[in-house]
Amino acid sequence: MIVSQTIAETTAAASETATDGTTAGELMGTIQESVEKTSGLLAEALEYIKKALPLIIIALLILVIGVLISKLIAKIVGKAVSKSNVNGSAKSFLVSLIKIILYIAVIIMALSVLNVPMSSIITILGAAGLAISLALQNCLSNLSGGFIILFTKPFTAGDIIELDDSVGTVKDIGIFYTKIHTFDGKTVLLPNGKVTDAKIVNYTDTPTRRIDLNFCVSYSTDFEKVRQVILDIIAKEKLILKAPEPVVRMSSHNDSSIGIDVLVWVNNGDYLAEKYSMTEAVKTAFDENGIEIPFDQLDIHVKDKI
Repeated sequence: MIVSQTIAETTAAASETATDGTTAGELMGTIQESVEKTSGLLAEALEYIKKALPLIIIALLILVIGVLISKLIAKIVGKAVSKSNVNGSAKSFLVSLIKIILYIAVIIMALSVLNVPMSSIITILGAAGLAISLALQNCLSNLSGGFIILFTKPFTAGDIIELDDSVGTVKDIGIFYTKIHTFDGKTVLLPNGKVTDAKIVNYTDTPTRRIDLNFCVSYSTDFEKVRQVILDIIAKEKLILKAPEPVVRMSSHNDSSIGIDVLVWVNNGDYLAEKYSMTEAVKTAFDENGIEIPFDQLDIHVKDKI
C-alpha cells in the first residue's frame, strides 16, 4: 500500500512537472528516486520483521504454553477445592479468579519478551487496582473474609453455630455471605467480613456435648433423696453417656430454695432431645416422690405498735 501510494504521488508530481515543461530525463529521475525511497522503507520493514520474528514466535509460544499451564493449575485447584466443603458457586468463582490472575501473568511475560515497557503496564494495572479496591472496599472485605473461612474452616456447612446473636445450622458458605438457618425457621445472611471478626461458637465441632441443668428444691427437702432420684433418672436415660461421669451436686443457697446442678454428657446430635427428656423426667419424678419445687416467697413479719 505504501509503495502504491508513493508511486501514485510520484506519478502525479511527474504529470504536473511534465505539464510545466520539465524534460523526460528529469521526470524519470524523480520516479527512480521515489522508487528507491520506497524500496528502502520496505527493506527496513522486512528487516525489522526478520529481527522481531524470533521474539514474536517466542511470545506466541509463551502465550500458548502459559494458557495450557494456567488451565492445568486451575483444574488442580478445582479438584482440591471440591474435596473441601465449598459450595459450587464459591468453587467456580475461585477457579475463575485464579485463571484470570494466571492469564494476566502470562500476557505480561509475553509482552516483556517483545520489549514492551513493563513499567507503564504495571503502573496502569496498579492504578486500576487501586481505583477498584477503593470503590469496592466492603465487597473486597467480604471477599477476603470468604477466603479466610473457606481455608481456615472455623465451621463448615451443616454445623450448628452461634454467631452475631444468631444460632442455627450453616447452610451455605459463599464468597461474600454465610447463610444460616435458625431453629425458628429464619434465614440469616451474614457478611463474611463481619464473620471473621466476630466470636464464633461451634456447637458441633466436637463429637460430644454436656447438658447443664439446674433444679431448685425447698430447704425442707432431704437433699440426698433428691440426689438419688436424679441419679436413678440418669441411669434410665439411654442417650446419656457413662463417661464422663454425670454430676449431681448442690450448687447454691437461694432466698427460698436450694439449687442443684445436674451435668450429663451426650452425643452432639442427641443434645436437644435429651435436654427435654431429662427436664420432663425430673419434674415427673419430683411429683411422684413428693419433692417440692418452691415458688419465690417473701415472709412478712408485722409487729404491733407499743
